[in-house]
Amino acid sequence: MASKKILVTGGAGYIGAHTVVELYASGYLPVIIDNFSKSDRTLLQGIEKITGKSLVFYEGDCANKQFLKGVFQKEAKLEGVMHFAAYKSVGESVEHPVMYYRNNLDSLLTLLEVMKEQHVNNLIFSSSCTVYGEPDSIPVDEQAPFKKAESPYGATKQMCEQILEDAVKADQNLKVISLRYFNPIGAHPSAMLGELPIDKPNNLVPYITQTAAGVRKKLVIFGGDYATPDGTCIRDFIHIADLAAAHVKAIDKLLVEDKNKGYQYYNLGTGQGVSVLQLVKEFIEVTGVTLNYEIGPRRAGDVVKTYANPAKAHAQLGWSSQYTTKDALRDAWAWEKKNLNH
Repeated sequence: MASKKILVTGGAGYIGAHTVVELYASGYLPVIIDNFSKSDRTLLQGIEKITGKSLVFYEGDCANKQFLKGVFQKEAKLEGVMHFAAYKSVGESVEHPVMYYRNNLDSLLTLLEVMKEQHVNNLIFSSSCTVYGEPDSIPVDEQAPFKKAESPYGATKQMCEQILEDAVKADQNLKVISLRYFNPIGAHPSAMLGELPIDKPNNLVPYITQTAAGVRKKLVIFGGDYATPDGTCIRDFIHIADLAAAHVKAIDKLLVEDKNKGYQYYNLGTGQGVSVLQLVKEFIEVTGVTLNYEIGPRRAGDVVKTYANPAKAHAQLGWSSQYTTKDALRDAWAWEKKNLNH
């Protein structure tokens, strides 16, 4: 029996690439799209090393309808799509809001149009816990209301989810699951795949590992005066391998559902809150590497404290996190050391 083909947009990015590996390991045949605006070809090589296979890849922009339609037509019988092709930096979105609205909304709208025209009805959408804004209560479950977004990035995820909810209501064939990530960290346990920032890292752990490796002189923690036990922000850090596994569970679910069950969404997190300072200290403990860090001013767009209640994903997707933050930090450091000469 032929493997089921899944189109993965943004499949050469950090989360997309790890999910491609997990899809392949689970018997699917991923077809990758990326335009390398926020990713590096190195991750495609990592995918090939882990899977032992050169997977089908198209270079192009998901907001380009002609390009996207061509991919769908060449790849007959696509069973579904996983959509990762979005910009994802909170800080950058504050500086360049129009760029974020243009890319994140256009790519989804174009994808939905082409999916409808080509009769592809299953979609997994890469969402974010930023849709909740500054939550009223912790841990955050899926019933939490969408508060005002703290950044343009968060606002694009709210808008995309609204678009998807409306599209599902209007089209009885369309089936969509949005996965609301908390804070993905770490690397593939093989150290052949990991987070490879273009220019300056936007996420905490690559900053930690690059500082530890001497690529950067120091790590600046954004804000030490928040209303938390140690004054730094609290997050739910989840291993990238756990996150990738959840996407496979989600597409498994959609493909066995014979009809649209309404718009579905799940939080993906560990359920544990860890402060930024705690994570830094845990890295030092796990690796034995001294780290030059200091507390700096707050960063625009950051919420104070958020972590997930992942019970719904556990109950309905049969998914729960398997790795610890220590596992994630160890894997991230192994990846960093391997790529020092990149």
